[in-house]
Amino acid sequence: MTTNQKRQPSSIFSLISLLTLLVSISGCDQANTNQKTSVENSPQVQEASQPSAKTKVVTTFLPMYLLTKAVAGDAADVEILVPPGTEVHEYQATPDNVKAIATAKILVKNGLGLEEFLDSTVKNAQNAQLVEIDASKGIKPLNEISLVETTTKAEKDHDHTIGNPHVWLDPVLAKQQVMNILYGLIAADPENKTSYTTNAAAYIQELDKLNSEFQQALQKKTNCTFVTFHDAYPYLAQRYNLKQVAVVQIPEDQLSPTEIQTVVNTVKKYKVKALFSEPGVDNKLLKTLAQDLKLNLRTLDSLEKGEKDPQYYFKAMRLNLQTLETACQ
Repeated sequence: MTTNQKRQPSSIFSLISLLTLLVSISGCDQANTNQKTSVENSPQVQEASQPSAKTKVVTTFLPMYLLTKAVAGDAADVEILVPPGTEVHEYQATPDNVKAIATAKILVKNGLGLEEFLDSTVKNAQNAQLVEIDASKGIKPLNEISLVETTTKAEKDHDHTIGNPHVWLDPVLAKQQVMNILYGLIAADPENKTSYTTNAAAYIQELDKLNSEFQQALQKKTNCTFVTFHDAYPYLAQRYNLKQVAVVQIPEDQLSPTEIQTVVNTVKKYKVKALFSEPGVDNKLLKTLAQDLKLNLRTLDSLEKGEKDPQYYFKAMRLNLQTLETACQ
């Protein structure tokens, strides 16, 4: 936990006290309403009292949208650049993306080299006032913690030159991302500091609860070995002492029977208890592999597709927990 995180509770309490004081002052002002009616009805004052436009925040892809929206609440307008379900690793920016960044005040990204499309898109937007928030700031990235096996026709998986970027799948690191987003929003939009702080505190409390649920459910599953077909889960595995023993890369196109057997033999040597794919992936090769290994092919959700509701994070992660519990019997 960082120093800023340790200081956060006292900051929250002081802000709540300040908010209480402001409400009290507002109550006193209400007593003088009748004396100011004629002034308030003047056209000049009515125009000045119109609420200012909300701060516009753009986020890169679904996990960043969920965490940012949780902190921003209704105090800011939050948009997303990469449509949910679209492959962020290989995403190509659109003119609408450039326009969204050009008119935004704040941009929230995951970082760790994930959003490769972003640098050129931001440059093309020519928004000198844009504030960029790196949600992974201060998080030490993991490199490969397990072998990466390939088949003869498989394409190389996403090249994580800076380290694996899927930090949001660890609730503890997701909490740190929320803190980074909170500090960034406050710095760029201090007028909504109280709202941002209150919202972040509530979401962090839920993340702490989720982490406790994972710890309690998986504390006796430390011998659970699994193979995945997307290198998205090393942080989750490390946090809860699971063993991701290999990432097997297989293509979408057809493999020969010999090549399929090669993949089967590769996976068999690890004596795994589980094979994990992702929701919505309908790959006949994976199903054939699972049948040959006499293992159930289960799904883990990397949260790169799904609902644009901050609570979806908890819904999806609890389903992941149920999957891990069942698979690791």
